[in-house]
Amino acid sequence: MTVRTTTPDLSSGSPDWWRQAVVYQVYPRSFADADGDGLGDLKGAARRLDHLASLGVDALWLSPFYPSELADGGYDVADHRDVDPRLGTLGDFDALVAEAHRLGLKVIVDLVPNHTSHRHPWFEEALRSAPGSAARDRYVFRDGRGEHGELPPTDWQSVFGGSAWRRVPDGQWYLHLFTPQQPDLNWGSEEVRADFRTTLRFWSDRGVDGFRVDVAHALAKDLAEPLRDLGAPELSDADALPGLPPGTHPFWDRDEVHEIYRDWRRIFDSYRPPRTAVAEAWVDPSERRARYARPDELGQAFNFEYLQAGWDAERLRRIITDSLATARSAGASATWVLSNHDVVRHASRLMLPPGTDDGAWLLSGGRAPAVDAAAGLRRARAATLLMLALPGASYLYQGEELGLPEVADLPFEVLQDPVWEQTGRVRKGRDGCRVPLPWTAAGPSYGFGPGGAWLPQPTGFGARSVEVQDGAAGSTLELYRTALRLRRKLIEGEELHWAPDAPPGVLHFARSDGWRCVANLSAGPVALPPGEVLLSSAPPEDGRLGPDTTAWLA
Repeated sequence: MTVRTTTPDLSSGSPDWWRQAVVYQVYPRSFADADGDGLGDLKGAARRLDHLASLGVDALWLSPFYPSELADGGYDVADHRDVDPRLGTLGDFDALVAEAHRLGLKVIVDLVPNHTSHRHPWFEEALRSAPGSAARDRYVFRDGRGEHGELPPTDWQSVFGGSAWRRVPDGQWYLHLFTPQQPDLNWGSEEVRADFRTTLRFWSDRGVDGFRVDVAHALAKDLAEPLRDLGAPELSDADALPGLPPGTHPFWDRDEVHEIYRDWRRIFDSYRPPRTAVAEAWVDPSERRARYARPDELGQAFNFEYLQAGWDAERLRRIITDSLATARSAGASATWVLSNHDVVRHASRLMLPPGTDDGAWLLSGGRAPAVDAAAGLRRARAATLLMLALPGASYLYQGEELGLPEVADLPFEVLQDPVWEQTGRVRKGRDGCRVPLPWTAAGPSYGFGPGGAWLPQPTGFGARSVEVQDGAAGSTLELYRTALRLRRKLIEGEELHWAPDAPPGVLHFARSDGWRCVANLSAGPVALPPGEVLLSSAPPEDGRLGPDTTAWLA
């Protein structure tokens, strides 16, 4: 096969650049620190954008950088149209966007529309205002139940544990599906809708190419009186209540949420090229998730089924097939992700036995069961090559290109994720995947910044640093660089065809222009099909592909 020398049109003027893009998630507080306060910032991120360009990604997704007291890692936003002073200024943001565009990188920013911080001026005004006021109508305030209103209005539970209601001094209660510091907005309020239209234009006018929409499936809520109990207080997920018809849960994935995104799409399409968006929507079944990705709505939705599939060939094949078909039916492209700021890093997670409770594993400090780091890295490299061979957009999480494992043994006293406190200190939360990156082999924070790091980095982190892996044959960093460079040359179309004769435990498919991917998820080596090996996650031996290994072939 002749490898194409042309690449997909990922230029700034192409309206479809996102369909096959590779997007790199930057969690700014853990990426790079320029001012030495131990917290990553925008200047630090801008100085490290050459790393993303040399890696070969098409875009960066910038997790929240807005003013926040960090009750939930920046997702408690006090001003949706400004920068946290600890992370920089709007001028720093503009400089980062300009540098990214100079390097040929698109910029996607996190949008947090379900809630604000309790420090947001709107919520502070609501607390000063009387029940029934316009200020309170921007949020979800209700009287309590019981003789004196001492009981929450419903049995709804917070995602992070405990009741989803918090009482205020005048006796009313407000809804917070996440932390009490994150009061939910009332999207039945036209004032709320208008303010977010302003926010979309604000960032689009500053050159942002797209948006990642946080908790996209939660904005619309059934607030008709009387509010409905779920009848199962310990269950808060949409798929935990199969008796409810699709689209009728009180606050997850309601049908009317799509009216909001059709409204947004008109704003996106008023720009040239149109702004893109991707939904964070933990929604089942996949047909419900695909609604968020329709061309007249957000365009893409994260595929969390793939992330949750584990290292199971048959399950992955089924999910890949279904995901491609579902995306096609919606007029979208598929999305793939292995790690992000909310889950255990896949270099560790993919080694856990099926059925392992990630929370219990983290609570054990990663000791029950113990994870073989070398085996985890081998499997993670194979999983990455498999993902990058799939049609659609791939989302990478900072540090996975270094093969970083989960830092599962963080001491309890340094934990900052609200999950730790809200679950009564029985779930450690997500800090282990948010430990600041190692850039150099030595130094007080391995090059993250001159003043240490806000979460402790493990001993030996420097051996996985960019400095050590840069140019090192066989390193995970060089594997990513090679894969992304080759992917640009190979990628064409959004189809794949499964090989009918793949042995058990092996995923083998051909892309539309003839190149192939073979991933061996079995416990033993398998014979490689005929062809030239273009790239492999571990070296084949005597024409055989070892276990936990993926190869691309011409």
